[in-house]
Amino acid sequence: MTKTMMVALAGAATLGFAAMPVAAQEITEDAPFSGIYFGAAGGYDVQPNDEGSSILFDRNLDGRFGDAVTTAAGANAFSPGFCNGAARSSTAPAVGGRGCRNDKDNTAYYARVGIDQQRGNIVVGVVGEFGKSNIRDSVTAFSTTPAFYTMTRDLAWEASIRGRAGYAVNTTLFYGTFGAGYARINRDFYSSNTANAYAQSGKKNQFGITGGGGIEQKLGKNISVGMEYMFHQYQDDDARVLVTRGTQPATNPFVLAPNTAGTAFKRSDDNFRWHSLRGTVAFRF
Repeated sequence: MTKTMMVALAGAATLGFAAMPVAAQEITEDAPFSGIYFGAAGGYDVQPNDEGSSILFDRNLDGRFGDAVTTAAGANAFSPGFCNGAARSSTAPAVGGRGCRNDKDNTAYYARVGIDQQRGNIVVGVVGEFGKSNIRDSVTAFSTTPAFYTMTRDLAWEASIRGRAGYAVNTTLFYGTFGAGYARINRDFYSSNTANAYAQSGKKNQFGITGGGGIEQKLGKNISVGMEYMFHQYQDDDARVLVTRGTQPATNPFVLAPNTAGTAFKRSDDNFRWHSLRGTVAFRF
């Protein structure tokens, strides 16, 4: 789904709200939101500012992170610091500088199927979704070499099943929704230091939660449009990068004696989370 299609979808929802008085006159059924429906949702996803995010180190591979990586002289090899984004260069930015690109906010698109039951003004139901968001979340560490080390994650796909409950006023439904999510998270790692060797590990499929709310407007007996806000969160806490010697000398900080097996990296921020604002359209049977 392109940005043009998403804009058109949101525009259709806006026109739908403008048509509320007409729709209310045309639809006279007692339970306009009862039944099965198929639909789509599309919009824009935004990540919160992960200020203070960093990369943590396990220098002796004991499973506990928070160790210092030091040079042969005993200095902190990562004294230049960290940034909550992807590196633009090997040199750490000064405070307020532009040494890192911001996390990538982007479009999203989903297909959905659901069923609702309306009793009076009260509507309850279940909805399932499957789709993709094009966001990307990164964090970078800078060493004194100088060199950068960037860990990234993005979303291959997301599936969710949620309960939905709302209050209908004629042919307008105000609702909240909450449920479980399951997502495949792609991880990547890259560095300007090409002499060490790197190996990634960790489960890609993760469970999480999704929730939000919205408004849905029927335009006729079978068609409805709406606007919706959603929050998504997945605990992405097992991604690891093991840094070993490669072609570096034995005095390399990552393999400095007595811990010569290497150093493990992990992100300090275990949660992959984002916000969605999107338009919806549905065909009801």
